[in-house]
Amino acid sequence: MNFDFKLVVAVRRDLKLSKGKMAAQVAHAAVMCATKSRSSHPEWYRRWIGEGQKKVVVYVDTTEDLLATYNAALSAKLPATLVRDAGHTEIPAGTLTVAGIGPGPEEKVDEITGHLKLV
Repeated sequence: MNFDFKLVVAVRRDLKLSKGKMAAQVAHAAVMCATKSRSSHPEWYRRWIGEGQKKVVVYVDTTEDLLATYNAALSAKLPATLVRDAGHTEIPAGTLTVAGIGPGPEEKVDEITGHLKLV
């Protein structure tokens, strides 16, 4: 199957999250981005759903890198979200953990995230 739309979640490598914590944070971002896209870009959302909801998880190194990725997505008019942890388990409350980008056209998302390493 050919995918024209995707959602990417960027995870801060410097936090050294456990696998379970990372999975939860990625899930938060995916749900938040999908919800945002459904309202702001309903056609992108519909096509992404129809294609099977392609999702990719990548690393950024620091908070600054996370914010730069998020801001670049906003500048490109892509749906984007930041996740702040509630602080119940591994990290302090309010810590920025991940950024979600998309779902959107794969080439637009790749302009922002294509250089980042896969988790």
